[in-house]
Amino acid sequence: MKTVIIKYNAGNIQSVLFALERIGIQAVVTDDAEEILAAEKVIFPGVGEASTAMQYLKERELDKLIVSLKQPVLGICLGMQLLCAYSEENDTSCLGVFEQVPVRKFRNKETAFKVPQTGWNSIQQLKGPLFTQVKENEYCYFVHSYYAILNEFTTGTTEYIHPYSSALQRNNFYGVQFHPEKSAKAGEQILKNFLTL
Repeated sequence: MKTVIIKYNAGNIQSVLFALERIGIQAVVTDDAEEILAAEKVIFPGVGEASTAMQYLKERELDKLIVSLKQPVLGICLGMQLLCAYSEENDTSCLGVFEQVPVRKFRNKETAFKVPQTGWNSIQQLKGPLFTQVKENEYCYFVHSYYAILNEFTTGTTEYIHPYSSALQRNNFYGVQFHPEKSAKAGEQILKNFLTL
């Protein structure tokens, strides 16, 4: 099975590669349109800043390519946020797969909550094939200052300051705010589920 990780100026690609290797998948990291189109599964990971990431995608016309994909696509962290309509991070228009879904910055009114959220938190109200054999309230690993609001595409929620979307799905596009590649057995199961879609 040909699995591609989209290469763009966002970190964390290496840890996704290692996580896939642990479950026996050799993925290709590329920004080549032909290779991405030919893949059976596409992973769009990222740690970084929304506006520079979008600029990189537009310069290479990957913005148009990603939204046209018909095979299963998994956005991770910044990758999921870029699949939304808009991010408050530097007032950025994103890819709009998850239509009219804004990405907002955590506004911390209580000192108990640090921003960014860093560490383990539980995922709830899980729906869809990505969460087969994943328990309700399973713990996953998060690092983020921005979040997608609850919306019609929400397939998992997490509470930090307030509830937000920790997973989204629309047709063949899936997104998770947490890092499955750093989320132990639950994360491994989610990656396996994606690869068998």
